[in-house]
Amino acid sequence: MTTQIIPRSPTRLAARRFRRNRMAPAGAVFLAVIVLMALAAPLVSGYDPNAVDLSAFREPPSAAHLLGTDSSGRDVFARLVHAGRVSLLVGLMSALAAVVLGALLGALAGMFGGPLDAAVMRVADVVLSFPSLVVVVVLAGVLGPSTAMLVVVFAACNWPTACRVVRGLTLALREQEYVQAARAFGAGRLTIVFRHVLPAVLSQVAVVGTLLVAQMILLEAVLSFLGLGVQPPQASWGNMLNDAQSLTLIQTMPWLWLPPGLAIALTVLAVNFVGDGLRDAVDPKGARA
Repeated sequence: MTTQIIPRSPTRLAARRFRRNRMAPAGAVFLAVIVLMALAAPLVSGYDPNAVDLSAFREPPSAAHLLGTDSSGRDVFARLVHAGRVSLLVGLMSALAAVVLGALLGALAGMFGGPLDAAVMRVADVVLSFPSLVVVVVLAGVLGPSTAMLVVVFAACNWPTACRVVRGLTLALREQEYVQAARAFGAGRLTIVFRHVLPAVLSQVAVVGTLLVAQMILLEAVLSFLGLGVQPPQASWGNMLNDAQSLTLIQTMPWLWLPPGLAIALTVLAVNFVGDGLRDAVDPKGARA
């Protein structure tokens, strides 16, 4: 009696490699919880994050206020959950915009080559030569800090990462037989880019995107901590740390800075774990499936 071997699909093999990285599923679960809490913030928190109550000035954690209150009597847990909306939104939107722009330019540069390739790469080199933090500081002073400004500037400063990855993959893909066959049958270069190249590099681009999300969340937190990002009374994890930067508060009231600090650290760590898992999943030379 012979045993029939059922071939497994590439998706199942990738999912298996993802699960083999034990920290990746844990990171994915943690991120799912954080996202759900952020989406359901009004239901989860129970308090208005901007409601000032001077009678509850800097109260420690209690049954009424799970993480205590801040210097304005605002519930720290409510602000933490609502801040997750802002920090995740900035991280996800800016990373998505950077990946879409970078992937498109990288695919066009790799497919067309010549002057277009040279121009895109030189622009990417110029963009990478300017630190994102310096650019945001300058624009915040000129235009005024805002969430929309952060998303636009973060995307504008980080698209070269995806661009270089996709360009390198496109240079290899355009020599493949199926791409050459498509060109022989009359398909234009733009058609090949959108029908063949971009779908083929999607998995690698997803890995780049997850790593960019982690960078953007950290950068937003730094800028908001410096007062150049999300502005009060709107809460973000960065400006919550800004509110607790006094040495006295750090020593005597850890509930004001520890929750947002842990939220930033654990979220970034979870995103990096997911990125590592995706890299293992899409790597055909990874662990044996």
